[in-house]
Amino acid sequence: MSESTRAMQRDDTQNPAMLWVGDGEALWLAKPSADGKACADCHGGDANGMRGVAAGYPRFQQQAGRVVTLGQRINLCRERHQQASPFKPESDELLGIESYVAMQSRGMPVAPAQDARTRDVAADGRALFHRRMGQLNLSCAQCHDSNWGRRLAGASIPQGHANAYPIYRLEWQAVGSLQRRLRNCLSGVRAEVPPFGDQDLVRLEAYLAARAAGMPLESPGVRP
Repeated sequence: MSESTRAMQRDDTQNPAMLWVGDGEALWLAKPSADGKACADCHGGDANGMRGVAAGYPRFQQQAGRVVTLGQRINLCRERHQQASPFKPESDELLGIESYVAMQSRGMPVAPAQDARTRDVAADGRALFHRRMGQLNLSCAQCHDSNWGRRLAGASIPQGHANAYPIYRLEWQAVGSLQRRLRNCLSGVRAEVPPFGDQDLVRLEAYLAARAAGMPLESPGVRP
């Protein structure tokens, strides 16, 4: 990241992602219907009760019977506790409320869940991270482990730490999820691109959380 991009992330008055955070706060306080509950009715109006929550996702969710991401957990709450339709994947509504919740944990260390099912899913994600794929026959590890710090098509290759999502990417001119970034990478190596919510994407997210354990959560981040 250039110094100007770092400065944009550090200053909430310059960080474009704060527009999504503001929309997320409004959704947090709003009732989805006359009979439905607002998120604030259960968790509090200022979302202080969410501090530390985002730092522990993805994690196993008992009612769902599987490991879920933060965005998926939000949609489960909408369906089960608000009697509302889930937000569409990658919609501004879902990214907004996810950014608002994630921001409550900003500065806290990434702390992956340590239950056996979450660890198993993260282990599967690690295998995917090291597996060659696509027509270019490349793995995630070949870029982010073996060649980080070098440049690819003019862009610096990062180490693949996912501790700032949802993020505002200058390339996108919008906030996006980690799954959007993973899908971009898969498309870049000319591999089959799974749909949002696919379990392989969840597995990769779980591994990336384990990989970033202890790093401070930066959400909502800004990247080139």
